[in-house]
Amino acid sequence: MYDNSHKRADAESCPPGSNGRDVSLLNLVVVLRNRFMKAGEIGDLNRAIASHRNVLELCPPGHRDRSSSLHGLALCLSDRYDSQGAVADLEESVTLGRAALELCLPDHPDRAIYLNNLACYVRSRFQKHSQMCDLEEAIELYHAALVLRPSGHRDRFLSFHGVALCLSDRYDSQGAVADLDEAVTFGRAAVEFRPAGHPRRAIFLSSLASYLRKRFHQHAQMYDLEEAIELYRAALELHPTGHRELPSSLHGLARCLSDRYDSKGAVADLEEAVTLIRAALELHLPGHPDRVMSLHDLASYLRTRFQKHVQVCDLVEAIELHRAALELRPSGHPDRSLSLHGLALCLSNRYDSQGAVADLEEVVTFGRAALELHLPGHPHRALSLHSLACYLRRRFQKHARMYDLEEAIELHRAALELRPSGHRHRSSLLRELALCLSSRYDSQGAVADLEEAVTLGHAALELSPSGHPDHSLSLNRLTIDIRKGFQKCTLTHDLENPIGLRRAALELLPTGHPDRSSFLRSLVICLLDRYDSQGVVGDLEEAVTLGRAALALNPLGHPSRASSLHDLAHCLAKHFHHQPIATDLNEAIALEQEALKLLTPGDPSYDVSRQCFMIYLQMKANPQVSITSPSAPAVTNFDVMQAIRGFTLETLKTLPTRLLHTRTGVLCNRDAQISHFMDSEQYSQLLSSCRTCTPDRRTKLIHTAISGYFRFVTFSHRWGVEEPLLRDVEGHSIYGMSTERGLGKLQAFCLRACEQTYLWAWSDTCCIDKDSSAELQEAIGSMFAWYRRSALTIVHLSDIPNTGSFGASEWFRRGWTLQELLAPQTLLFYSQNWSLYKDLTCSNHKTDANVMEELEKATGIESRFLGDFSPGMDDARSRLQWASSRCTTRPEDVAYSLFGIFDLHLPVLYGESAEKALGRLLAEIISQSGDISVLDWVGEASSFHSCFPAHITSYQTLSLPPSLLTDEPSLRTGWWPFSSTALRKLYRSLTKSPLPQFINRRLTLPSVTHGVTAVELKGEYPLAPNYTYKMRASGLRPLEITLPDKLEDAAIKRGALLLVRPWHSKLLRPSAELDATTEKRLLSILGRPFNALLLIQLPHNEYKRIASSTLIVAEPKDSGSVLQSKVSTLNVV
Repeated sequence: MYDNSHKRADAESCPPGSNGRDVSLLNLVVVLRNRFMKAGEIGDLNRAIASHRNVLELCPPGHRDRSSSLHGLALCLSDRYDSQGAVADLEESVTLGRAALELCLPDHPDRAIYLNNLACYVRSRFQKHSQMCDLEEAIELYHAALVLRPSGHRDRFLSFHGVALCLSDRYDSQGAVADLDEAVTFGRAAVEFRPAGHPRRAIFLSSLASYLRKRFHQHAQMYDLEEAIELYRAALELHPTGHRELPSSLHGLARCLSDRYDSKGAVADLEEAVTLIRAALELHLPGHPDRVMSLHDLASYLRTRFQKHVQVCDLVEAIELHRAALELRPSGHPDRSLSLHGLALCLSNRYDSQGAVADLEEVVTFGRAALELHLPGHPHRALSLHSLACYLRRRFQKHARMYDLEEAIELHRAALELRPSGHRHRSSLLRELALCLSSRYDSQGAVADLEEAVTLGHAALELSPSGHPDHSLSLNRLTIDIRKGFQKCTLTHDLENPIGLRRAALELLPTGHPDRSSFLRSLVICLLDRYDSQGVVGDLEEAVTLGRAALALNPLGHPSRASSLHDLAHCLAKHFHHQPIATDLNEAIALEQEALKLLTPGDPSYDVSRQCFMIYLQMKANPQVSITSPSAPAVTNFDVMQAIRGFTLETLKTLPTRLLHTRTGVLCNRDAQISHFMDSEQYSQLLSSCRTCTPDRRTKLIHTAISGYFRFVTFSHRWGVEEPLLRDVEGHSIYGMSTERGLGKLQAFCLRACEQTYLWAWSDTCCIDKDSSAELQEAIGSMFAWYRRSALTIVHLSDIPNTGSFGASEWFRRGWTLQELLAPQTLLFYSQNWSLYKDLTCSNHKTDANVMEELEKATGIESRFLGDFSPGMDDARSRLQWASSRCTTRPEDVAYSLFGIFDLHLPVLYGESAEKALGRLLAEIISQSGDISVLDWVGEASSFHSCFPAHITSYQTLSLPPSLLTDEPSLRTGWWPFSSTALRKLYRSLTKSPLPQFINRRLTLPSVTHGVTAVELKGEYPLAPNYTYKMRASGLRPLEITLPDKLEDAAIKRGALLLVRPWHSKLLRPSAELDATTEKRLLSILGRPFNALLLIQLPHNEYKRIASSTLIVAEPKDSGSVLQSKVSTLNVV
């Protein structure tokens, strides 16, 4: 403090103009900068910069000290850039550094310092802007400084260190291994030059460690990683508590230990990595620029630990840390995609662990967001394509929606193009694409898909030879697909591959491997298939041997023991049939008896084992009884029952989880539903019918019987007080409960369904566990599909008497009932007393012309949509208008109730505002379809985005008055003739416009723009409030608009207002050339009146929409103004 005061006093004692003032100011600068370096007070650095500028004024061009003044000011500005990140400081430091170097002649003793520092500034600029020319210049400058610092020079180590840093950067950008090797060489030289005890030795140790870690990732040589770990440990010993480089070394060591865990699997390394990164995070307090890196790394290590120990608490913490990191990486942050990807991985793991559909939906959302940030050309685009494809395939497995699988296949193909032959991840991509194609084959039966899956499987296997960590995965995938081909084509040669592949896989699985038993059993099945086809006894003998080996791996208590017992019994029975040895048959009977003891009566596997057991007993009495002929049920029944069970499970996946059994009034889960079916007469008849029919006929029979048995009825109604919930009816028959209020309504609904001969019924009151957010999310995402798949929807209008008209019912004003009206194919209305509406006895009121006419009047929806509605985003604006007069009890449900209508799958986040929920919906509509009609609304703007309304009621206004729509602009004067050249230019501009997109709360909006040239306030009604303006805009007729808020005078004066016509390429039919028909259509479209948006320009070339109280109907002046239209792509926030 004394020194600083002394220097300041010296400076003040030398006022401007006095001799020695420059020296006093420089002395003060030195003290201030040193104090900043020690305490980090930015005020000291700012004063140092101000003093340097004063010194520079005292050293005009030609002054002998000007170069040192330029150099000193550049140093201070570089320090301030490092502290605060102002790019202007960095640019000025580069400029000043260049100027100082120009004044420092080649023989100047300080030239090496100037070269070194300028290289440092230019490298910083490369790190900011990623311009390779900056990095190349920095390398040249460091090399030039190195030449001026020969062996033995005291600062030679600084040039070594600088060159190494730049070469490492160039390796990161271009991947040249020679740069990395050279960085290691220079890094070693810098360390050797600074022996133990040097104050900066720890920095050089850490830098060399980072280069070695990079080289380990390149060559996978463990000695590089081991040395990096030792160097980081040595650096940590040199960092006392509180040292500013301590967190960086903790980070580096943690990453190396994590790498070693990935390579060797030592849990101690993983635990130490977690401990170290926690310590680094504690040092990176909120506000620290590196805190986000600590959050991200800790989340990654915890996820790895979860994968090792399956402790859900690790995964939950990892998700929280990734969310915290994501908040610190807002839209536009260069590393935001890393947090999105990490969070998606963790949520995917939690979905696998707990099955919460909300996690899966969020995974897909984050996967899409990461892909949007990785545009074509981005080095991580292939990873994002691959990850999103995997998430979509898993969602397909959950919901069986083909569009998810189709998109996954396209994404995998796109990723495959970015990972050419030789890429280390190409085999996993081939395998994943094969899995998707195999799944599509399972769903649609296209043999071409299976053939391609097999081809890709062979390619993946070639890229993961024996010893490769993915070899067994590739073997397994290929085997499954080849066996599918054998089952489809019954070609013996197709079976050779899976048998050989299974043998190879077994050789790779050591004794004790958890998958060894399943591989043995699958090989047994393949061998039996080939035995049945070719009759080679050796296959049968080997199947018996392998069956015994599989059974030995499944001891008492193992979940697969019953299956292994049954498989071995089946092999022995076949062997007895080939060569009647009593011991084989006796053992088969004993094995099947043991299997029966382990299985539960009523389980399909129990029934199969029991029937096989009976066949074996018959064979004991009569060895000639066949176990393979169609007339005997042993083998065929086993296959049939497995097929029935499989199809039953697949069918139930598309149905609600819980259904009411209409005959008993009991709520049944999936297991209870299956049990009812297995005990039914329909099941017995199906088994009997399938015994003697062909495979194709059998499949059709199974499909028809199961689909018919599980037809269900859905309930649509206006919720009232005391509706029965899951906890109220679970475990009880609703017919034995009170008939008051909601229970009476539920009973009446089930009785009506039963009267219509349906066994199953679903109500949104008691068939969903509303205490489970995951189940609620799944129900909301699936509800439209459930109503669509239902055999009948019963609508109860509790407020309409039998003689009344249903248009007055509250049911038509509720949000959720819109999809309940549109989704069902068959629908019946019941009035207050549960009689059919107006006693209309037809089986479907949607086929009654009078009812449809009433419905059209009550809803404002055309009968063609009421009778045959397709979910999706076509004409999105009309769908929003249908919902605009409806309301929900929970405000955010207004948006959630539309997810099914638009066929969108978004997370349900109860507690968010209705504005945000609606905003997310509209953003997804634009992102997926580019439909700009959703921008046609009037009223209050949303806080979510200026182009979206705050309330869905804003869509009640018709998009454009019909009287203004005309396809004949040429009838007005001034429209002909027109310039074909100008029209072609305009056509090219429109066709080259990008599609509208909504990314990171920014709307990319291609538009025809009209700058506002004059604004006049005509009427002011503050109480309303309403402000009416007369406006003129380039190319448009004068128009009046009414706004809820007064325009700022400043915005008007600076010409910041625009009227725009949003544009989408679908407004024009696709055409390679501008022919006469397209010319006429283009003029017709652009010549009509249109709904304009009023925008105001903001800084950074962004725009914001100004909401209006009425539609802004704009009209072009004439054909000349249309031809002079300006087409722009605007960024609207």
